Amino acid sequence: MLLQFRAKTFFNNIAQDSLVTLITKRVGLGYRFLSSLCQPKNTALDSEGYKILFQTAAKSGSVVLGKLAHGHMIKSSLNPCLYLLNNLLNMYCKCRELGFARQLFDRMPERNIISFNSLISGYTQMGFYEQAMELFLEAREANLKLDKFTYAGALGFCGERCDLDLGELLHGLVVVNGLSQQVFLINVLIDMYSKCGKLDQAMSLFDRCDERDQVSWNSLISGYVRVGAAEEPLNLLAKMHRDGLNLTTYALGSVLKACCINLNEGFIEKGMAIHCYTAKLGMEFDIVVRTALLDMYAKNGSLKEAIKLFSLMPSKNVVTYNAMISGFLQMDEITDEASSEAFKLFMDMQRRGLEPSPSTFSVVLKACSAAKTLEYGRQIHALICKNNFQSDEFIGSALIELYALMGSTEDGMQCFASTSKQDIASWTSMIDCHVQNEQLESAFDLFRQLFSSHIRPEEYTVSLMMSACADFAALSSGEQIQGYAIKSGIDAFTSVKTSSISMYAKSGNMPLANQVFIEVQNPDVATYSAMISSLAQHGSANEALNIFESMKTHGIKPNQQAFLGVLIACCHGGLVTQGLKYFQCMKNDYRINPNEKHFTCLVDLLGRTGRLSDAENLILSSGFQDHPVTWRALLSSCRVYKDSVNGKRIAERLMELEPEASGSYVLLHNIYNDSGVNSSAEEVRELMRDRGVKKEPALSWIVIGNQTHSFAVADLSHPSSQMIYTMLETMDNVDFVDYTLVHFCSVT
Repeated sequence: MLLQFRAKTFFNNIAQDSLVTLITKRVGLGYRFLSSLCQPKNTALDSEGYKILFQTAAKSGSVVLGKLAHGHMIKSSLNPCLYLLNNLLNMYCKCRELGFARQLFDRMPERNIISFNSLISGYTQMGFYEQAMELFLEAREANLKLDKFTYAGALGFCGERCDLDLGELLHGLVVVNGLSQQVFLINVLIDMYSKCGKLDQAMSLFDRCDERDQVSWNSLISGYVRVGAAEEPLNLLAKMHRDGLNLTTYALGSVLKACCINLNEGFIEKGMAIHCYTAKLGMEFDIVVRTALLDMYAKNGSLKEAIKLFSLMPSKNVVTYNAMISGFLQMDEITDEASSEAFKLFMDMQRRGLEPSPSTFSVVLKACSAAKTLEYGRQIHALICKNNFQSDEFIGSALIELYALMGSTEDGMQCFASTSKQDIASWTSMIDCHVQNEQLESAFDLFRQLFSSHIRPEEYTVSLMMSACADFAALSSGEQIQGYAIKSGIDAFTSVKTSSISMYAKSGNMPLANQVFIEVQNPDVATYSAMISSLAQHGSANEALNIFESMKTHGIKPNQQAFLGVLIACCHGGLVTQGLKYFQCMKNDYRINPNEKHFTCLVDLLGRTGRLSDAENLILSSGFQDHPVTWRALLSSCRVYKDSVNGKRIAERLMELEPEASGSYVLLHNIYNDSGVNSSAEEVRELMRDRGVKKEPALSWIVIGNQTHSFAVADLSHPSSQMIYTMLETMDNVDFVDYTLVHFCSVT
């Protein structure tokens, strides 16, 4: 009571116009003042007083203060005007209370364009772009005069959904309504075009803008980073500096991301120079900059630098922990050691009393996926449920990826269904889940459902589907998806171009794959790797090596995938000397640890050229002695040289590693057959029968319409089997009749 009396006395002794400064500075006292006003016989504030309270709550994000003021206004029986209601609506939007905001909006007796703009802005800031677009259309149907803020909300929807057609239509309306010179709207248009992959149009708007500000520069820089360009963001930052503009933390963070795109020495040196510059400006420990620095060093493999930077930070929060955990998971192939370090950091941040965020759980789940620890992943899943994050869309996507890797599409579907907001990320994860488990038809069904849900696929979704079409030889479907990519404007993204290269190469059309490769404006290491692997698979070994050397000339640092493509090329071309040279180059010059695939490829290369003992010694020294794939490659070489002695020994080793796999038995049987030792071949067959090992039938597939049908020899599993075999029999008879007719005519 005493506290309420003091607050009441204090406020009664000051003028009404002093409330602005007072309440803004003393929000806590404002709470108490309102509490005292809620007592009986206390007088009400006027509209100006309530406006000040609503604006203060909006500025400070104090929804409690805003609700107290709203409740007091209702109790006072004040009839609020439209201006006051708009301030109240803006307060709820700024405090992210969109449920209350929508209820208020729907009950307002009168609404103007400011009412619509407040709610549209609230929806876009929270990522509810469909609702923002519905309000835009409603405002237009109400014949209200739309302003720059109204158009900004609608253009934000176009950018997030990569809806270029609608974005261009809205751009036309902006011009018609005389708003095209508004710097605010120009910045929004630049952002929209860059998100849709149309950097040429974004750049054109930027160049024509006479009064561009820091937001203009930031939007264009982040646009180039988004499409995978590395040089342009650095050039823009340099020009920004020359023009005398203060470099923002956002611009510096974006450019540091660009230095991660092409991980070669030139760009890393530039990134380190920016690091020094941020330190000089005192911005090194800004949350945006330091996160980008950690990301840059981690992606470059400079984990020591990242750890040093992390350890020197005076204060660590959830964001910096997330960046450091992600750093250990940035490698091409995540090792068990890296996953273990990520888990340690996760435990450490909790010991320090920091609550994991949805982003934290997302990256830790990635570590579970990399380590293939489903049990630990389920424990993390339980912790997520305990923290009530299970409906978060990012966590949902990470859980789907984990269960996909473990082959559990059912669990993945359950996570997908329980996600509160099924956005493009969760849809893409679910599609990827089916692709990884070779369920292409289900993946296509989900892709079609994605369109039905009015969500536009992004570049990664399209790239994923095109890669799946390449793997399953579904060229027709892949070309349809590419047609959509061209129409929607996302074909300019490097990832989409890269998938196109792989798709055309795997379908046998290398000229078209090469044409797409030439068209890529900013090829990255993935693009080069795709082209190298494509040429290698088609037996063009020298061309593949030329592309690899060209990549190095352009300053792009090779990764594990690029070197794998090179080794495959050497293997198919029989280039032993070059293969050994590149293998050593990978280890010594680029400090890339070879994985099982690299060793298997080199074993195959040595084996094909008859160096069987060297190949075996390589396996024994590789650290992959217990991996069947490498031994199977050597066994295949034994068949080429009809080496039944070594073949038997290696096959026995394989049978120890995977006793139920039929491949080793079949290879040994074929070695004996090719060597003319038929009795030993028959013994292998008997051994398979005794051990219950059955040869898995080879499968073929055909795409009819939008469905993929797989089948084996004499397969009766298809529901239309009877009809299919009847038609085959009919076709056989037609061939026989045609032949006899032709033969009869030639005789007569």
